[in-house]
Amino acid sequence: MMSRFSGKVAVVTGAARGIGQAIALRFAEEKARVAVLDIVDRSDTVSACCKFGVECVDLEVDVASRDSIEFAVQTVVGRWGRLDIWVNNAGIFDLTPVAALSDERWEKMVHVNVRSMFWCARAVVPQMEKQGWGRIINISSMAGKIAFADEIAYCTTKTAVLGLTRALAVELGAKGITANAICPGPIETDMLRHTYQTLADQNRVSLEEWRENVRRTIPVGRFGKPDEVAALAAFLASDEAGFINGQAINIDGGMVFY
Repeated sequence: MMSRFSGKVAVVTGAARGIGQAIALRFAEEKARVAVLDIVDRSDTVSACCKFGVECVDLEVDVASRDSIEFAVQTVVGRWGRLDIWVNNAGIFDLTPVAALSDERWEKMVHVNVRSMFWCARAVVPQMEKQGWGRIINISSMAGKIAFADEIAYCTTKTAVLGLTRALAVELGAKGITANAICPGPIETDMLRHTYQTLADQNRVSLEEWRENVRRTIPVGRFGKPDEVAALAAFLASDEAGFINGQAINIDGGMVFY
């Protein structure tokens, strides 16, 4: 494994499990100092990162709280004196028809999936500008490019992430800071399993039948792995990707072509 991030500091939100956990571990494996942020227990991720012999910070952070985000940034910079890579991975999913979607749930989706990413970017940019180098990576979704029934809140917020990413890229590129988005398709996570179980129940089929129906729509014939998303995030955070800016990169086995 390469050590592209020795001396650098990477922060990952929603890092307790799934894609976020895989990304945190990949940065630790490549010798970054890693801050693990989540609202739920982070001990498994922190322990796994530390096994790579790097420093880690364990922070309970609610991305729906601007104060919590700003405290995390201050803590990371105060400890290590720099902040190089910020991955906005934390997000929530919703499976509700438009007519049944409450104002409260809509606001929660916007708050966690979009507003939090703006707050994070605003908090980290001053330090990255001071360094003259930075990477902001926002985790969107294939739902940011195509739509699904009963997912209006999720599709809308994940599409907004792409607009946020482009605006950051244009504003910050000349300052040595790139911003890119990753758009995962079906990745084997707890969130995917829970979603597919709900959809299978609604359609009165087994989970295995639902999964097989989806698998047939994936050109490579399988579901993705969190480690594969982590590999893409690591590339986008590296010096090798310095000329990639403002992009929304699909990682979905060939399901979406734009």
